[in-house]
Amino acid sequence: MADLASVTISDGVHTISMDDGKANALSHEMFDILEPAVAAAEQDQSIIVLRGREGIFTGGFDLKVMMSGFDAAKKLTDRGSQFARRLMSTPSPVISVSDGHCIAMGAFLMLASDYRIGTDGAFKIGLNETAIGIPMHHFGIELARARLPFPYFNRCVMNAELFAPGPAREVGFYDAAVVPSEMESALEGAIGHFKSIKLPAFKIVKPKARADLLDVLDNAMALDLKADSPF
Repeated sequence: MADLASVTISDGVHTISMDDGKANALSHEMFDILEPAVAAAEQDQSIIVLRGREGIFTGGFDLKVMMSGFDAAKKLTDRGSQFARRLMSTPSPVISVSDGHCIAMGAFLMLASDYRIGTDGAFKIGLNETAIGIPMHHFGIELARARLPFPYFNRCVMNAELFAPGPAREVGFYDAAVVPSEMESALEGAIGHFKSIKLPAFKIVKPKARADLLDVLDNAMALDLKADSPF
């Protein structure tokens, strides 16, 4: 389990790096690492940096679980929703960094973050659920509705369009898209920005600014848990 992700702590920053050697699948085992890592950062009142490995942030949920049965898929989906909600509500600033592809639940984690940086290149970013035959959950729809500009909402949620890193910034998945050689400086700049603002004020404003959305997402998660198989 420990090999799926690692945590480094330096100068007020907790960096959580996912690397399962493959698609960085969001499995129960991965969440077993991510959840306490975020809790530890909160305890230390640190900035959180969530990133993948070279070539991929995460390809989304573990498809072996998602295809193993509706109940198993619903349980894993709820865990992912709860984790994304936690990123949105934690008082710690959350910076997510994609060094490659960012798909499905990986893209939702981007949408749940406070600042998002993507590496430019031949990578795909977006929500491919309908393309692979998975109806999107209520939580995902409402998070996308809140975070994506209206002209792109249908194209992402229903049409399952995927975008290169540059266009993904316009679409709303990233705040910045940089060439690989500039990634670390861009990340340092983002960290520096959060260190420059008054974090006690940030920690008050963030939950206040998202209170209404968090209520919507909580209702969406409740609907997802009540849902029966669509097939």
